[in-house]
Amino acid sequence: MLKDLVHRVALIPLVAGALTLSHPASAGVLFADGFESPVVTPGAFQNFNTGTTFGPWTVVGPQVSIVSTTFTQNGISFVAQQGNQWLDLTGDGANSTADGVKTTLATTIGQAYNLSFYVGNVVDPGPNGIFGTSSTVDVLVNGSMALAATNSAGTGSASLVWQQFSLAGVATTNSTTFAFLNGDPSGDNSNGLDNIVITTGAVPEPSTWAMMILGFVGLGFMAYRRKQNGAPIRIA
Repeated sequence: MLKDLVHRVALIPLVAGALTLSHPASAGVLFADGFESPVVTPGAFQNFNTGTTFGPWTVVGPQVSIVSTTFTQNGISFVAQQGNQWLDLTGDGANSTADGVKTTLATTIGQAYNLSFYVGNVVDPGPNGIFGTSSTVDVLVNGSMALAATNSAGTGSASLVWQQFSLAGVATTNSTTFAFLNGDPSGDNSNGLDNIVITTGAVPEPSTWAMMILGFVGLGFMAYRRKQNGAPIRIA
């Protein structure tokens, strides 16, 4: 029988990385949002300060901004990954590692979940480059770090470049809070987030659990041991 590694985390991360998830045919969409609401002025952006809400999100940290896909600055086009808008976790120059958004969803104990999202980056080096060279989004599950997703792509591009990241896990409570926070330094004025999708999947079989645990070892999230007499793998 498996036990939780960290009891305070409601979703145990199992597999993380820059990859496209393969969902079973029976998977259902629990949550999907691309920051299309509220609608901002085309070619502009709108700021949201800490404690305010929009759509399913609550702002944490000083400020975030919803940005129009037609917004441009310093010769760079800040296009959305999908739709007409995206979220800038640095806000309008707020640039705090506390900047971000969170949402709380009803989850089912023992249910597998798959999180997919995109991080947008521009490479703007040099002494006057205000948009940095990489973008890192820190994903927290019920307040605990689950994944630091870094996109360093975009060298030579005059447009925001998007990279997909994913995280899979199993819920251990009936309510799970997902937070997406800015992980960039204070001098970086752009950190894109878009097209967040959470789907449900089948509860893993014991053999599948074992394979997932092995993937965890390389990431340093858990240690495992095998009991004597052929007992199943047990997470300490």
